[in-house]
Amino acid sequence: MNPQRSVRISKYLAKHLRHEPERIGITLDAQGWVPVPELIEAAARHGFRFSRAELDTVVADNDKQRYTIEDGRIRANQGHSIRVDLDLPPAEPPAHLFHGTVARSVAAIRHEGLRPMSRHAVHLSPDRETATRVGARRGKAVVLTVDAGAMHKAGHVFQVSANGVWLTARVPPEFLRFPD
Repeated sequence: MNPQRSVRISKYLAKHLRHEPERIGITLDAQGWVPVPELIEAAARHGFRFSRAELDTVVADNDKQRYTIEDGRIRANQGHSIRVDLDLPPAEPPAHLFHGTVARSVAAIRHEGLRPMSRHAVHLSPDRETATRVGARRGKAVVLTVDAGAMHKAGHVFQVSANGVWLTARVPPEFLRFPD
């Protein structure tokens, strides 16, 4: 499969598994799962055809491992704007996690901390490199350091998704370190 086709399928999956399943007539269960055949059939009915083999390739080769296929079902690993319970257990985070953003957002973050915005949770990266890539999607990346160990000790709950993205409800400003 050519890279452009893979990106098109991945973006289609993100839109319908994370944000608008009803647009193509699928219903996600409480944890965000939908049977693979149901997804493929619904996409075809709405003019976007892909095969099971293409789907398997996109899921396996996705650089961010955004999707999981298990027991004949598929779901997005995180990033939902619709109500789902990913059923992830609380996890003890490493001492520091990272968040990639852009300069125009820094003033608000200094004041309000990190909020989930339209998503269910704040997404944090386990390393600077990943956070840099995330921030660079919207411009020149600014990488913030999150004192996750101190947050955890203060009672904040963390979860880690299947693809290693750390999730938490919010990050208050006092737990953030900004680059000079």
